[in-house]
Amino acid sequence: MSVLRRTAGIALRQYYLLRGSPARVLALYAWILIDITLWGFISRYLNLAAASEINFVPLLLGAVLLWNFFARIMHGVTTSFLEDVWSQNFLNLFASPLSIREYLGGLVLVSTAMGLTGLLAMVLLATVAFGLRFFAYGLMLVPFLLALFLFGVALGIFGITLVLRFGPASEWLVWPIPAVVTPFAAVFYPVATLPDWMQWISKMLPPSYVFEGLRTIVAGDSPPVGGLILGFVLCVLYIMAASWAFARTYRAITRSGLLARYKAEGAS
Repeated sequence: MSVLRRTAGIALRQYYLLRGSPARVLALYAWILIDITLWGFISRYLNLAAASEINFVPLLLGAVLLWNFFARIMHGVTTSFLEDVWSQNFLNLFASPLSIREYLGGLVLVSTAMGLTGLLAMVLLATVAFGLRFFAYGLMLVPFLLALFLFGVALGIFGITLVLRFGPASEWLVWPIPAVVTPFAAVFYPVATLPDWMQWISKMLPPSYVFEGLRTIVAGDSPPVGGLILGFVLCVLYIMAASWAFARTYRAITRSGLLARYKAEGAS
C-alpha cells in the first residue's frame, strides 16, 4: 500500500498545481479548441470542394483528435517532470523513500488523467460542432487508443531522460518530438505514400499501425489484427527501453554528483 500511496502522491501534487493555477488549466485546453476548430473547418471545406463520397471528417478530424491524444499523453509525462525541475523540487522527491518506479508511475497517472479529459473535451467539441461520430466504432477503438497511450508514455519517459541527462536547458528537445514523429506516423496519409527510407522508419513506429488500421475500419473493412499486435509489441519494447534508460541515467548522474547540482538553470 505504501507503494501505491507514494505513486498517488506524485499525481496529487500535480492536481494541487493545476487547482491553484487557472492559467495551467486554460493552457491544457486552449490548443484543443484551436486544433479541432481549424481541422474541423478544413475537413468540412474538403467535403464541399471534393464533391465526392469520401467523408474527410473522420479521416482528418478523427486523425487530429487521436494524434492530439497521443501528444497529450506524452506531454503529460514530460510536463509533470519539468514542473519538478522548474520548482527545483526534483532533489526533494528523491530524498524521500520514493523509488524510480513509483515516480514514473505517478507521472503516468497524471498523463492518463490529462489525456482522458482532453480526449473527452475533443470528442465533445468535434461531435457538436462538426458531427464526428467518434463512438460509432464502439469497442474497436479501444486497442487503437491503448496503443497510442503506450507509445505516448514511452516517448514521454524518453523525453524526461533527455532532460535528466543533458539538464533543464535541453527541454527544447522534448516539445518538438510529436512534430518530428508525425511525418513517419502515417497520421494523415497511408505509409505507401512515403519514400522507401521513410517507410522503414514508419514500420518501427506503433502509430503507423494504428492509423493504417483506423483508415481500414473507416473504409468498411476488417481491422488488421496482425499489424495492431506488432504495434503493441513495439510499444512494450519502447516502454521497457525508455524506463531502463531513465533508471540508468538517474543512477549515473547520482554517482557522478551531477544530481546534487541539478537546478532550474541547467546541469553541468
